[in-house]
Amino acid sequence: MSFPPRFLDDIRARVGLVDTIAKRVKLTRKGREHTGLCPFHNEKSPSFTVNEEKGFYHCFGCGAHGDVISFVMNTEGTSFPETIERLAGDAGLEVPVETPEERERSQQRATLYDVMEAACQWHQDRLFDDAGRAALAYLRGRGLDDKIIRRFRLGYAPNGGGLETALLGQGIEKDLLLEAGLLRKPEDGRAPYPFFRDRAMFPITDKRGRVIAFGGRIMSDAKAAKYINSPDTPLFDKGRSLYNAAAASEAVRKDGADLIVAEGYMDVIALACAGMDAAVAPLGTAVTEDQLREMWRMTAEPVMCLDGDVAGQRAAARAAERALPELRPGKSLRFAVLPAGEDPDSLIASEGPAAMRRVIESARPLSDLIWDIEAGARPVDTPERRADLESRLNAQIRNIADESVQGHYRTMFKDRLWAAFRPGGGKGRKGGQGGGARSRAAFKDKGQGAVGNSGGHVLARTAPLRANRRRQQAMLATMINQPALRDDIDEALTGFEFDPDLDNLRQRLQNLFSDNWDLDLAGIKAHFEVGDGASVFDGVLSGQVYQLAPFSRPGVVAEDARRGIEELLGRAVFERQKEELRNLGRSSTDEGKLFAAGQEAMENGRRLADMGDM
Repeated sequence: MSFPPRFLDDIRARVGLVDTIAKRVKLTRKGREHTGLCPFHNEKSPSFTVNEEKGFYHCFGCGAHGDVISFVMNTEGTSFPETIERLAGDAGLEVPVETPEERERSQQRATLYDVMEAACQWHQDRLFDDAGRAALAYLRGRGLDDKIIRRFRLGYAPNGGGLETALLGQGIEKDLLLEAGLLRKPEDGRAPYPFFRDRAMFPITDKRGRVIAFGGRIMSDAKAAKYINSPDTPLFDKGRSLYNAAAASEAVRKDGADLIVAEGYMDVIALACAGMDAAVAPLGTAVTEDQLREMWRMTAEPVMCLDGDVAGQRAAARAAERALPELRPGKSLRFAVLPAGEDPDSLIASEGPAAMRRVIESARPLSDLIWDIEAGARPVDTPERRADLESRLNAQIRNIADESVQGHYRTMFKDRLWAAFRPGGGKGRKGGQGGGARSRAAFKDKGQGAVGNSGGHVLARTAPLRANRRRQQAMLATMINQPALRDDIDEALTGFEFDPDLDNLRQRLQNLFSDNWDLDLAGIKAHFEVGDGASVFDGVLSGQVYQLAPFSRPGVVAEDARRGIEELLGRAVFERQKEELRNLGRSSTDEGKLFAAGQEAMENGRRLADMGDM
């Protein structure tokens, strides 16, 4: 008895591999894998590994390898149909009944695979003869050499009926050419004609590498769509298929590479040329729910690589909308945004593979994207607008079907709302990354404006705290160069006002440090070598800043850097108080008292630093 491939994929996706194997093998989690003693041969030290994300087990001792289906068959001695029936029951799936019609369709699909393979070979041959000269020149002009052209089996479909004649000559019936989408039959009764004419051809394969469809890029100036795909056929469903799925799945499985989701064929091929083989593309539409499931079968968190323009933002929002109802524990998306005006093909061509890798490494989680979409949609400067933001976030959360994931999203967004709207209005961060509670308190009191510790003047919070540009740069330089103090400095600067370009840099640093809090200077620089923020970043780490604030240099003792930041914050407090007094028409005597209070605050800060956990 045979089963539809999609049904078998659903079983593999729904039945937990680790849970199934753990019933027979004592497993220990190590990073992203589990290990244990191999059930297929006697051993004393574990060489058996299970990778849930990639859906396979492997023994480095005896070479046993397989998925959840083969494990049950090999350990319980059940036949393939018996195993499928049992696992389907565990997964809550109904086993499809093979009818005569289904058997006929299976036989038809097998025949259509042969038809598509013959068509692919014919297109490949045409690319390298006289008919395909222009198409070959186009592909080479896009930076593709013959090796990559043959690897992706690129071809050419000329005008005329050459394909039909060739395949009919191989004994393939015309009805099969129509069924495979290679010929199109007009509704007005005219004779069928080739679906692809004068187009560079991009074969589309299934996960087993079999050709199931084609994409075609027009070569002439004719008023036709630049790219078209085969129509849906018994082999090809555009909403379920992904370009380069077979090669990408293999690269993820073998190398543990990030699965990159690009926009089109040429982006995927450009990524492969740059050594990034684990790339797929949807076929001319927004990513569908079925395509998301296909990607999650390859890896837990595919990276959506999007253009940095408005269209890219819309695509990100659509992908998020489709993904939310499908989220499961451990299954999500990340989003990498390209510089405006660039796609993977153009970025690699202009700046090299390293620039593309930096984009992928900077990918942010889906939760960040949802927050940015809603929090950036309109100002949140009144209670009513804040309530509206909370309502919109809750509406997004309700789209998540899985209760566990939904609960964690709700908790995370509540924390972010609290941090955004707490007194001071800044973007809070979690603590605990160095410095300790007492030393954080010293910073926090400075940042939020308390001066003195016994009856001293308390600032009115009528204006944000700020300093001149050089001091702002010194604060950011210290945050960059002192990993142990990043949490404390970020907390201290809550509510502190920066110049717009420096504030943008600060936010980018916050996002970067959120997952890489101890990132070293070389790693940080790699994220700011190109793009709009490069010059701002260089200005922060300039010699002028280091001359003004020696404590902000790399290699300075953390205690000295802490004291330097406290002095800058204390000076900012004093200068704002002084300005407020001027505005109120206070006397010079009051200014003198205020100066003394500011000096006392800085001295108190230094004493607190001495007591703090370093």
